[in-house]
Amino acid sequence: MKKLKFYLIGLVPGLLIVFFILNKKGASCSGYLPNSRVIAETLSKEFKYSESFQTEMNTLKINEKFLKDSIITNGKVDFERSNAQKKPCPDYVLTYPEKNPTYEITFEKCEENATLKTLKKLK
Repeated sequence: MKKLKFYLIGLVPGLLIVFFILNKKGASCSGYLPNSRVIAETLSKEFKYSESFQTEMNTLKINEKFLKDSIITNGKVDFERSNAQKKPCPDYVLTYPEKNPTYEITFEKCEENATLKTLKKLK
């Protein structure tokens, strides 16, 4: 029982110190999952739009701000239907929202840019 008490006396303050130090530096563990990494990398690239994607955006009245801030940021990458190992530019299928998807985007993520190929309204 004495060992447990000494253990907790060191563990609790240590966790608090680490929490406050990492919190001030803005550290986060949320960006390590494959879905988060693909979305973060895609948003950091320059966007190029295919002709059919532009046409569908105009038809559905979707602007670039909504596309980036909502659809891509909160979307879910469907890795089963994506070709993430394709070289040099992997292909991805993204659905938004995660539950009961309304939109589906296919895009290609290259070194310098992301080419958005198709946009479909599912419902």
